[in-house]
Amino acid sequence: MYQDSVILCSASKYTEKYYLNPDFEGLPDLVKDELKVLCVLYVEEVGGVIMLVFDETGDLKIMTEANEDDLLFDEIGSALKVKDIQIKNKELFQQLEDYYGAFLGQEE
Repeated sequence: MYQDSVILCSASKYTEKYYLNPDFEGLPDLVKDELKVLCVLYVEEVGGVIMLVFDETGDLKIMTEANEDDLLFDEIGSALKVKDIQIKNKELFQQLEDYYGAFLGQEE
């Protein structure tokens, strides 16, 4: 029913860039702004890379990674921050999953 996985958005401390998948340009500006703030704050506080990804079942997951030689990346802080993001944005993530399932997730 769903594709393998689809990146919603991401941010990288290494490139200092934010990415929003063009397939999600139809989201309200307020939601797009909230996603940008969420991702950029994560990489500013913790470092590394954060990606919000819809998995093959349509669930929104937070994925993080860091370069092996990144001594400034806070692995424990990353796990705590991800948990905090999941709790504080539970309703937003549910709405994004609903949007994905209704408009983008199903194969034609």
